[in-house]
Amino acid sequence: MASTATFMSTLASSTATASLNTAPSGGNSGKIVRFLPASSAKSSRSRHTVLCPPRAAVSGTEKAQPAPSSGKGKSRDERVVQVHSIEEFDGALKAAKNRLVVVEFAASHSASSGRIYPTMVELSRTCGDVNFLLVMGDESEATKELCRREGITQVPHFTFYKGAEKVHEEEGIGPEQLAGDVLYYGDSHQAVVQLHSRKDVEALIDEHRGEKGKLVVLDVGLKHCGPCVKVYPTVVKLSRTMAETTVFARMNGDENDSCMEFLKDMEVVEVPTFLFIKDGKIAGRYVGSGKGELVGEILRYSGVRVTY
Repeated sequence: MASTATFMSTLASSTATASLNTAPSGGNSGKIVRFLPASSAKSSRSRHTVLCPPRAAVSGTEKAQPAPSSGKGKSRDERVVQVHSIEEFDGALKAAKNRLVVVEFAASHSASSGRIYPTMVELSRTCGDVNFLLVMGDESEATKELCRREGITQVPHFTFYKGAEKVHEEEGIGPEQLAGDVLYYGDSHQAVVQLHSRKDVEALIDEHRGEKGKLVVLDVGLKHCGPCVKVYPTVVKLSRTMAETTVFARMNGDENDSCMEFLKDMEVVEVPTFLFIKDGKIAGRYVGSGKGELVGEILRYSGVRVTY
């Protein structure tokens, strides 16, 4: 997936945080992360089409953008696989095992589906460790039934699966957000060390003790945290450009009990939180998703003098 970050031409730079608590704390205007199923956190950032039934009415201006085709005429190097029934869908998720599976639920006359579909195609070509599926909700009774089972009422709708379990979903999003989500949930970036327990963290810290040890930047987030997803493409880019002096790692606090206990011990109350660790000690932290501020803090803890 190394080239996915290159595919994203721009990155948002505004700062946002999300609270680990279920209610806002004083002065925090960021998004609130609640420990609810992914289906309860749907986005409404842009116009979407209602699937009742799964067929979208469009205006004359919208018709200029074609929706995804039924599969005919697709280039042979396209890796988006169209499924036509519940059986095919379940089979594809099972066959993927622990690979990330990204599913677009679309409709043939949805202009929004047509606009986002080229991004799916591009990502399918650049992200070799991710499976991409397409479901045309209005294709047949079988696909309508699949949409009903998955709770799809609006298109385009994107659902992310790992181990046949839903880990994230979005609707009404643009190309940049989709690419960022694929990066975040893909979990296969060699330049960013993936940590899954306190033991993993301690081993990484021990590896970089002493004068020859590198600065460790630990990105702490949650699975369903919008600001965490937003800043992650920046983390991936920095991990490649600063590899000689800095090690970047990531941990999702809600992955398991060990991770959550580590967050509590580190007094992490908002995410994303970046911990800067030098010679086995936490030298500082940055809370937020601002690209410029994050870069400045990393340089400061790397020993580079930064003036504002």
